[in-house]
Amino acid sequence: MIDLIVFLVLLALGYVFGRFAESRHFKSIQQREQEFAGVLAFSERLPPPSMAHREVALVGGNVVISVDYFKMIAAGLRSLFGGRVRAFESLTERARREALLRMKQEARDLGAQMVVNVKLETASISKGNKGQVGAVEVYAYGTALIEQALT
Repeated sequence: MIDLIVFLVLLALGYVFGRFAESRHFKSIQQREQEFAGVLAFSERLPPPSMAHREVALVGGNVVISVDYFKMIAAGLRSLFGGRVRAFESLTERARREALLRMKQEARDLGAQMVVNVKLETASISKGNKGQVGAVEVYAYGTALIEQALT
């Protein structure tokens, strides 16, 4: 009986604190997306012809976001029945958007207003002997087109 109570308390705490942290992170992402709206990111391999003679630099942004206890339990239950694992969808969305923001930050620090050939790499970091997902890593990278100073 005590094990069940501990499980339910951990489940409730995981839900409450995980939801709070996720909500706070999404608000931060939305604010920074507005801040970096001037740095454009495209998946096109080559820059537009008008910007072909710019200085270039490889820029990237990396993030690792861990899975909270509630998401692990919800995903475990979903695996019994199949279907979409919405708990992990929000996790990967946060990681993707955060990685892109970090890439844009690096590009802006270099004086770029555009990043082309943007790619995303993802990986899950397992924990435990059962290969449970412990965290998600996303790396965003691309080629920043930097304004050249006129001399």
